[in-house]
Amino acid sequence: MKVDILAIGAHPDDVELGCGGTIAKLISEGKKVAIVDLTQGELGTRGTNVTRAQESAEASEILGIHARENLKMKDGFLLNNEDHQMQIIKIIRKYRPEIVFANAIDDRHPDHAKAAKLVSDACFLSGLIKIETEYEGEKQQAWRPKQIFHYIQWKPVDPHFVVDISAFMDQKIKACLAYKTQFYDPDSREPMTPIATKDFLESLTYRAQDLGRLSGVDYAEGFTSEKMIAIKNFDGLIL
Repeated sequence: MKVDILAIGAHPDDVELGCGGTIAKLISEGKKVAIVDLTQGELGTRGTNVTRAQESAEASEILGIHARENLKMKDGFLLNNEDHQMQIIKIIRKYRPEIVFANAIDDRHPDHAKAAKLVSDACFLSGLIKIETEYEGEKQQAWRPKQIFHYIQWKPVDPHFVVDISAFMDQKIKACLAYKTQFYDPDSREPMTPIATKDFLESLTYRAQDLGRLSGVDYAEGFTSEKMIAIKNFDGLIL
């Protein structure tokens, strides 16, 4: 199945937190979007790999994505090596996305930056015809996405551009809150973590508000780009 956008995250919930509003918006515009989680988030202090899988399924339904997979790489120990690159190359060639969303290039969790470079390298290698792969017994064709955009996570990275998600902010928050074990719940008996605080939950809204304030909309999500972006016209710009 070819998709327009392939969103990749080191852990279940990375994509929802970083670009859930953008994904909801793209789907509303008729784009096909798939999500690939590299790990099961099994090292997370709260919840288990089983609950994370259930939660990601619920979040996927809320966003309306077309497909989701988990590659079950080792949480906390991602490596930018041939084995991991080949797994992602097969996924890229399977979905043939025009654009890939990937983890932040610099962030608090070491898996995020590792995943950002791993995905970037795999996207390049996926376009080399001499790297041969198979999927379900059939030879895959080389495919290289046109763009790789990195969403913003824990650290306040300055974006290269933002997407207006004003009409989709509620949907983004709902998708994030599908991860019930991970985020703020005053009745939870689970250990406290940095992302389980009330402040972190509120930051999802006030960061989007601040990016919106700077760009002239109510709410926005920011991205960085690996290469210079060209625009065909000014029709879509918010001035």
